[in-house]
Amino acid sequence: MATQNDSRIPVAILGATGAVGQRLVSLLEGHPQFVLAEVAASERSAGKTYAEATRWILPGDIPSDARGLVVTAVDVDFASPVLLSGLDAAVADTIEPLQAGRGKLVVSNTKSFRMRPDVPLVIPEVNADHLALLDAQPTRASGGGIVTNPNCSVVGLAMALAPLHRAFGIEAVAVTTLQALSGAGYPGVPSLDSNANVIPFIDGEEEKIEREPKKILGLLENGRVVDADFPISVSVNRVPVRDGHTESVFLKLKTKPSLADVRAALESFTGEPQRLKLPSAPARPIAVRDERDRPQPIRDVEAGAGMTVTVGRLRPDPFYDVRFTLLVHNTVRGAAGAALLNAELLLAQGRLAVRTAAR
Repeated sequence: MATQNDSRIPVAILGATGAVGQRLVSLLEGHPQFVLAEVAASERSAGKTYAEATRWILPGDIPSDARGLVVTAVDVDFASPVLLSGLDAAVADTIEPLQAGRGKLVVSNTKSFRMRPDVPLVIPEVNADHLALLDAQPTRASGGGIVTNPNCSVVGLAMALAPLHRAFGIEAVAVTTLQALSGAGYPGVPSLDSNANVIPFIDGEEEKIEREPKKILGLLENGRVVDADFPISVSVNRVPVRDGHTESVFLKLKTKPSLADVRAALESFTGEPQRLKLPSAPARPIAVRDERDRPQPIRDVEAGAGMTVTVGRLRPDPFYDVRFTLLVHNTVRGAAGAALLNAELLLAQGRLAVRTAAR
C-alpha cells in the first residue's frame, strides 16, 4: 500500500485472486520499485476486499498491504500505469487490448498475443532487445502497449537453449515435459485423475512449446523478429507434482562441443537483468548440478527464489549430441516472476510512463 512519501510506481494486478495473481501479490510485497495499488478480478469478486474475495493457496498469509484493497472489475479505468495480468485467455483477449488502448502498459501471461508480430515475447536474460517491438504498437503513442512472457515450460527450455544456440548453433531439439499440477491453475486437475497418475496430454501445450522458443531465440531485424530456424519435437505430460516443470531435453548442435564446453556455456550465462541488477533477477539464471539424480522439484524448485532454472544430468547422446534434464518453477519464473522481471526491465529501459505512488 502506498504511503505519503512512497516513490514507487503503482501497479494493478488483473486476475488477482487466481493462482498467478496470488503469486504476483506475494512477489510485490516489499518490492523496491513497484507497489501494489489496485487488484481486479471477476464480477463476483468486485466490491469485496482482497482478503474476502481470495482463497489464498500460497504458504503463509495474504500480505497485509493487499488484504484491505477493494477488488474491482477488470475493465475499469485504472489509475496505475502498469498492469500485471494473470487473466485467462478468454478474458484477456478483450481486456488487455482495451487497457493498452487507455495508455496502460500491460505485462501479460496469456497465450493470446505472444505470437503477434508487434508484441514482444520476452525472457529478459535472452531477448531484452525485443522490447523494441513495442514501438510499432498502435497504442504506444499514449504510453500503452502489451508485452508478454512465454508459456511456463518454454521459459525453462528457452533459457537453457539460449547460451547453447549462441555458442554452438542448434540444429534440432526434442523435449519431453513432466509438468506440475499448478500449471493447470487452481483447483487444476481433478484429484482422481492426478493422484498416482501421469496424463500424457495438455491441451495446446505442445504447439506452444514448438513455436514460442523460435520467436524468443530469433533475431530482431528491421523492426521484426526473424524466428530461429530449427525444429522442436515435443511430448508433454501432467504429473503429480505441486510446483516445478521438469523437462528432458535432447539437442543436435551445429558444432560438436565437449560436455565441459556445454556446461561452461550454461553456467556462465547471464543477461541484462544481472547487468542491471534488477530486483527480481537471480544472480545465476541457470544453475548446473553434477549429482546424478538432480534436479528434483522437491529439492531444487526454489533455487534463486524460484527464478533460477536448474540443469542436471548433462551427458552425451548417441543420436543427438547432448542431453540433459532441466527444472523450472512454473508459477514463479514461468509466470508471475517472469512478468514482474519484464516490468522491471521495462522500467530500466525507460519504457514506463513513471508516475509514483506518493499522494
